[in-house]
Amino acid sequence: MKIVRRIGASPRERGSVTGETCPDIFELSDGNFAVIGTEATAVLDAELPPDAVRADYERIVVVTRETLVRAKADIPDT
Repeated sequence: MKIVRRIGASPRERGSVTGETCPDIFELSDGNFAVIGTEATAVLDAELPPDAVRADYERIVVVTRETLVRAKADIPDT
């Protein structure tokens, strides 16, 4: 599995010049996506709706709205 490309604008393009806040989204060679975000499992786990399931090895990660909105145009339809 390898990173194929960034989805959306880079952190620098979104105004992160210090490198302290760098949420990011990447498309992987297997077609999946990888996300760099703030780990929030402990805070949000109890907030999941009843039909949402999180495996022990999965984490809830938060990315900024700007990161996801700017990635929208690069996310393939299929």
